[in-house]
Amino acid sequence: MDLQQLVLRSDELGVRLEVVNGLAIWEAQPLYRHQKHVERIAASIGRLECGDCDCVHALDVYIQFPNGLKRPDISIFCREPSEAEQDSVLTMVPEAVVEVVSKGYEAKDLEIGPPFYLSQGVKDVLVFDPQTLLVLHVCQGQARRLVSPVVVDLACGCSVII
Repeated sequence: MDLQQLVLRSDELGVRLEVVNGLAIWEAQPLYRHQKHVERIAASIGRLECGDCDCVHALDVYIQFPNGLKRPDISIFCREPSEAEQDSVLTMVPEAVVEVVSKGYEAKDLEIGPPFYLSQGVKDVLVFDPQTLLVLHVCQGQARRLVSPVVVDLACGCSVII
């Protein structure tokens, strides 16, 4: 079994397995409170009046990036993935990702994730820590620390409430 097959079968083991620049990283499956935050944030995603993006989002799906395989809590795309893409690991790079920090996995979401996503072409990375209400918004050349609740306008023309 190769690494990608192992990653895709990791749910059976009750873990979320990702590969970042060749390094395998795991965490326990998200808990109820984590998923409620993800659902609330996803429900707030909308298109700005000046935006051309369709603001399509996907929850907790594997994305094959050029240098890794990740499973963001929320991925935001400007178009619906094609029919062929919907039945396998997505290969289109999201415009933005949102990660909700799970207790004990802060380093994965706050230190490893943002630089990786930016290096793969994601324009906006939002990391929400429900314990502290910190919202880290990282984009090329800029990192902002905000406090939830906050409305964030994304480069693609979408907005999200964290």
